[in-house]
Amino acid sequence: MRIKVLIAEDDGDIRSVLKRYLETEGYECDEAETLFDLRQKLSDNKYDVLLLDLMFPDGVAMDDIPEIKVSHPETAILIISARDKDLDRIFGIELGADDYITKPFNPREIIARVKAVLRRIGKEKKILKFGKLEIYPEDYLVKYDGKIVDMTAREFELLKLLATTPNKIFSREEILSRIWRDEYVSDRVVDVHISAIRSKIGKGWIKTVRGMGYKFSTRGDVEI
Repeated sequence: MRIKVLIAEDDGDIRSVLKRYLETEGYECDEAETLFDLRQKLSDNKYDVLLLDLMFPDGVAMDDIPEIKVSHPETAILIISARDKDLDRIFGIELGADDYITKPFNPREIIARVKAVLRRIGKEKKILKFGKLEIYPEDYLVKYDGKIVDMTAREFELLKLLATTPNKIFSREEILSRIWRDEYVSDRVVDVHISAIRSKIGKGWIKTVRGMGYKFSTRGDVEI
């Protein structure tokens, strides 16, 4: 499952920037621009992370934090607020927020803080990233240069196997035992799937080691 983030912020420009950066990292984003929207979204969905502004046109969200922590204990709360006094930070953390970030902010700092809190609660998304190639093991998702690459389940499993241990040589027999397991298939099926993967992400990522098998190169963007 992809990490789900709810961006609760009344400023549309800030929501847009945060969403763009978060989606680039592979997170799934939802938005709330009022306190009413926030409560409704939390009622209807489950989120891993809540990026929470405090001031909304229809109220202040600070008092909602304890209730959110009780009803959604799985949701990490990161306050993003223009209120930058120490007492505000302390009060927000005491109410149950996991982090407090003041405006203005660098979007990359938000990403770093989100990743840090996900690590703390054991939900950090694992991404295998090599240049323009990104592999999301938990989501069966591959991206190249920011665009989703359409792969079959077997192609994905094969690419993930090789990319998890770059430069390790896998024989056809080992690949068959790991991916196809007890199915009776010819080792030629490995070559066919390797060829299909290369046609979709480029030839440089998977190297043929003559007489031995295949290995993954971390320099696939530059090695052909």
